[in-house]
Amino acid sequence: MKRKLTPIARKLRNNSTEAEKRLWQHLKYKQMDGLKFRRQQPVGNYIVDFINFEKMVVIEGDGGQHADNQHDTERDKWLHQNGFIVLRFWNNDVLENTEGVVEIIKQILSPPLPLPLPPGEGN
Repeated sequence: MKRKLTPIARKLRNNSTEAEKRLWQHLKYKQMDGLKFRRQQPVGNYIVDFINFEKMVVIEGDGGQHADNQHDTERDKWLHQNGFIVLRFWNNDVLENTEGVVEIIKQILSPPLPLPLPPGEGN
């Protein structure tokens, strides 16, 4: 199935929305904590907007056509069943609050802080 999706993914990469272009400016070249993202990537029977395989994170930018979309629901279910975290942002949020969206993504991708040692343990 991936071979069938590759030409479609290539076409999508060449016809990105303004929100996808803006988000890609923050994700490409390992700018996000050194993590490599791919855009318009075939995964299973689906094409996702952005993906990082190391952290198993998918980032989707959604326009109005995605409201109550059954295809998105099925894709999210498949992605979750296969170990992916799916982050969805409305395109207008990406365009109007890019830094806020990027900050949310960074927080989710950051490793959790270690718990402090109980009193009397450690140095």
